[in-house]
Amino acid sequence: MVRHKRIAAALVFFVLLSGGSLFGTEAHAATAPILKTGSQGGDVSDLQFRLQTLGYYKDKITTTYGMATRNAVANFQRANGIASDGIAGPKTWAKLKKLSVNKPELSKLARIIYSEARGEVYKGQVAVGAVVMNRLKSPLFPKNLTEVIMQPYAFTAVADGQYWLLPNNTAFLAAKDAVRGWDPTKEALFYYNPITAKSEWIRSRKITTKIGSHVFAI
Repeated sequence: MVRHKRIAAALVFFVLLSGGSLFGTEAHAATAPILKTGSQGGDVSDLQFRLQTLGYYKDKITTTYGMATRNAVANFQRANGIASDGIAGPKTWAKLKKLSVNKPELSKLARIIYSEARGEVYKGQVAVGAVVMNRLKSPLFPKNLTEVIMQPYAFTAVADGQYWLLPNNTAFLAAKDAVRGWDPTKEALFYYNPITAKSEWIRSRKITTKIGSHVFAI
């Protein structure tokens, strides 16, 4: 069994380092809706929530694309080098999904933060969330947050079941800070506890910083 796990782990790292994905390149090719002033429905709520987590949308979450939503979209576009027409089209959605999370994903991010770092200082909890967000942006990892978290051997808490513990409010606050761009790790993609980590591979990664009991690396 141990030998099989090592082989599987080796395959994971081989795929990642070769620039591929364990889940296929077409798995998340669903077409995002084009939303503009007057649009209505659940997709508008999702858009507003994502913009809200990033600090662009300040109003109540609704199902109607009004001027507040248009202005938030335009500001997001302007900040990310996209033509600021206030219309949520393919380019805007693609960038937004790389930088933000929807409501279920925010809960999952809080869950992984709580299960992996609930004993750490607040900065250390944000740092764990930042690693997840950095992986989401990286071409070396899966293309959505759920698969980043559930990737085989990616997080100890998923493997040992602690991931299913209910996160507290602090974990949710840390998740929101990580989504908004606070990255205490200096763009790290990995972290480990130097006292308990046995993998020579993870210890070979370039260290960016140390926060609490975790070392962060790229």
